[in-house]
Amino acid sequence: MQTISRRLARESFTRPAIYSLKSLYPISDQYYGAHERRYASTLSTKGIGHLVRKGTGGRSSVSGIVATVFGATGFLGRYLVQELAKTGSQVLVPFRGSEDSPRHLKLMGDLGQIVPMKYNPRDENSIKAVMAKANVVINLIGREYETRNYSFEQVNHRMAEQLATLSKEHGGIMRFIQLSCLGASQSSPSRMLQAKAAAEESIFRELPEATILRPAVMLGTEDRILNPWAQFAKKYNFLPLIGNGSTKIQPVYVADVASAVVAALKDDGTSMGKTYELGGPDVYTLHQLAELMYEVIREWPHYVNVPFPIAKAISTPRDLLLNKVPFPLPSPSIFNLDLIHALSSDKLVSQDALTFKDLGIVPHKVKGYPIEFLIQYRKGGPNYGSTVSERPFNPDMYS
Repeated sequence: MQTISRRLARESFTRPAIYSLKSLYPISDQYYGAHERRYASTLSTKGIGHLVRKGTGGRSSVSGIVATVFGATGFLGRYLVQELAKTGSQVLVPFRGSEDSPRHLKLMGDLGQIVPMKYNPRDENSIKAVMAKANVVINLIGREYETRNYSFEQVNHRMAEQLATLSKEHGGIMRFIQLSCLGASQSSPSRMLQAKAAAEESIFRELPEATILRPAVMLGTEDRILNPWAQFAKKYNFLPLIGNGSTKIQPVYVADVASAVVAALKDDGTSMGKTYELGGPDVYTLHQLAELMYEVIREWPHYVNVPFPIAKAISTPRDLLLNKVPFPLPSPSIFNLDLIHALSSDKLVSQDALTFKDLGIVPHKVKGYPIEFLIQYRKGGPNYGSTVSERPFNPDMYS
């Protein structure tokens, strides 16, 4: 008897616990219908707020939401995963890079609630596997510059279209939310905004009940506008202002965008089939936003005006050489040709658009907490710099 017990224990120990991703997440059962034709959209006609099953609504409760968040390892992703985890939702995090990419997200939810899953965005079966157990799909995938492997069209359009198609075939997806960009239009000079507009059309064609959110320029600890500006200003002691910084934008705090996604997800279905434009409460020119940045990092402003034609000439070589040299080129920051095209016109919320207000959210003002992260760029530490009390006395101020 002992011999048999030892043999069985040895066999069970040597047998792999998980044979493949398909054994964990079958994609040929009631989901996807391997040998059936594509059906019409099966998205619920109501929201999923009524699915809350047990608990008080905190991280240890069960909300009934199982969300696959594509692009969760990016800027907005970490804020959205945290908002979902707060409600006791399970979040499936597809990632294609290093195992360390989603590591910081696992701490945001209760044990087993944040599930990183490696996938290949060019493999349809791999995408199906990470969606198989989900009832919600949220697409945050987007890129403001091209690489050797992924073009604007592939990242911002084709991937979103593919996710919508697979969600339609799935049979159990109740909500599909797409994050687009404010200013997305087929007539935009920006190829990224053209691709985002094409993605919106494709998604609504496949899933008329989908929800599309168009956030303005997002600000936060990991943002891609104030961080590059502060780094450049700290390194070179001046900041290039493209087009004299006259373009108007409506920057929004990234956590407010994450809250808007969750609000749309948990409503009674009123947000389904609609497009929302998410801008902050204040309008800034790029010059005014740069002034605010300098104020926080406690440096005297120094600008160099770069006209749009010159800025485009500086940025063009990278795009021309991208697929012609045998090595990857560095990612652009300030001199990004497509971003320059995008900022050649104002990016403001339309007057008749659905906004934060329609989702029951009051967005933060930019000045204050949303940009406090910039204190890390003060040369002598958080308490160093030219404060009002340190500036030379000017009697004209009191006359």
